[in-house]
Amino acid sequence: MKSILPEEPRKRGRLKLVLLALVFTLPVVASFLVWWLDLAPGAAGNYGTLLKPRPVAAAPVAALKGRWVLVQLDEGACAQACEKKLYLMRQVRRAQGRDMQRVERLWLVTDGAAPGAVLRAAIEGTVIAPAGAAPAEFPAERSPRDHVYLIDPLGNLMMRFPADPDPMRVIKDLKQLLRASQFG
Repeated sequence: MKSILPEEPRKRGRLKLVLLALVFTLPVVASFLVWWLDLAPGAAGNYGTLLKPRPVAAAPVAALKGRWVLVQLDEGACAQACEKKLYLMRQVRRAQGRDMQRVERLWLVTDGAAPGAVLRAAIEGTVIAPAGAAPAEFPAERSPRDHVYLIDPLGNLMMRFPADPDPMRVIKDLKQLLRASQFG
């Protein structure tokens, strides 16, 4: 059986060196390509549930048209879960860095109660408005109060995040949307 290596020792040594270099560099190059092309297992898809896009007619949403809007529906006497979602929305927006100005936060208050002054100060910049009939426009597994919703710059409801969402995964979803979107 004939060897694939050349007969001449110098050529054989060089070929061994090249093959050895390939063995060590190939995994590095492959891992970079997987990272750069975002081909890692589980990387495809999104965390939030995509909804069939439909316009939201609520007046506060119309006022924020042209921006991505994170929406929460809850009572004015905000419980701990409500405060946690408001904090999540604030942190997700801040995590967008230079794209932070493209994202707004909206709290639709589902009852007549006014949020406390301390809470208002903690969520400064969040638009607070009465929900009116808006909760009917937000589909939910149990209640719209369980979720944080995302509205696109055209005013269409497009995504719903689960109850008690993972902030890092919400941030990743929003970063991908902002990177892919040329408006808003």
